[in-house]
Amino acid sequence: MTVDPTPATSLDEPEHIRALRDMLRRFVETEMPRSLVAKWDKDNHFPRDVFRKLAATGVMGLTVPEEYGGAGRDIVATMACVEELSKRSLAVAVPYVMAACYAGMNLVECGSDGQRRDLLPRVASGDLLFAYGWTEPDVGGDVASVRTAAERRGSELVVNGAKRFCSGAEICDYIFTIVRTGPAEARYKNLSVLLVPPGTPGVTITRIDSLGMKGAATTDVTFDNAVVPADSILGGEAGWNRGWEMITGSGLDVEKLEVAALALGIAEAAFEDAWRYAGQRRQFGKAIGSYQAIRHKLADMATQIHASRLMLFNAADMVNRHIRCGVETSMAKLFATEAAKSVALESQTILGAYGYVKDFDVERYVRDALLMPIIGGSSSIQRNNIVNWAGLAK
Repeated sequence: MTVDPTPATSLDEPEHIRALRDMLRRFVETEMPRSLVAKWDKDNHFPRDVFRKLAATGVMGLTVPEEYGGAGRDIVATMACVEELSKRSLAVAVPYVMAACYAGMNLVECGSDGQRRDLLPRVASGDLLFAYGWTEPDVGGDVASVRTAAERRGSELVVNGAKRFCSGAEICDYIFTIVRTGPAEARYKNLSVLLVPPGTPGVTITRIDSLGMKGAATTDVTFDNAVVPADSILGGEAGWNRGWEMITGSGLDVEKLEVAALALGIAEAAFEDAWRYAGQRRQFGKAIGSYQAIRHKLADMATQIHASRLMLFNAADMVNRHIRCGVETSMAKLFATEAAKSVALESQTILGAYGYVKDFDVERYVRDALLMPIIGGSSSIQRNNIVNWAGLAK
């Protein structure tokens, strides 16, 4: 079994995407060796030094217009970056998403002129990370029911409430915080988005000890009379009470694709490790990859990865061309994340007991893959999106 285990893409990727992948693969091998990645995972550590080196390659600017120091909006290239980085470590891949996507895309699409001017150059240079403060202890998929509230007091806003599963709050520069800014019964019409620095007095961040996705630790965040200036409103004054349309625009489609790209990278890494192991591990006088049971598992895994890649990059191309694609992005997120879970678990099965111990990366792939169908809108929510947006009558 000496054939390259990476399935062909069947995509006519432009030269700049191929060059980007080659550069990132060299970067990963040089700056993100497996031994170091294992330590990041064990310590739940964000390798900021490596992240700065990654930023120096220019990839943070793939969602930032050239006038602000970026490379120009290229969603396909951005997803390729997420995929390549997550094949080795979410401790770098997730902070990349926090910079290029959470910060870059949201500022470009929803920021005021002043916010774009002041903040986007920091995104392009890798000096700005956003964490998403959406979920609350009693609010998951129903974001319009958030209870965290902001009250105007002159030129300031006073924030009270709590967010849960706010990944990366410890390492970010701003928590992208969805707050209630009017009567709860108005739901969609009384939401705003605030940019809250995590060091603001009254903001408390507490780690949640989770199974996987180490490096951008998930946290609880509480706001106890936290005061921020009114210019913290995303979009400036024009953004007041317009939070719902901000979080349900094309940025939501890209968020689904970000998770799909993370999942694809994890699945590829798990598959490649299983493929190599199947060629090296010998039982009863021959490589276990000679046995049909193993060969069929690898065939199914390769097929799931291939389909995931095609769905992901088809949807990314649609977003890139500003084509409405809520159904396609939900399909990509649903399929790729469920496939990643299946592939990681099958990889663990192929490695047997070795797939269960921390000396082998497959154990980490399983922990990380189990999260993918949950974050960015669960698989059940994506199924609802697909049938609802496709027009099936209730």
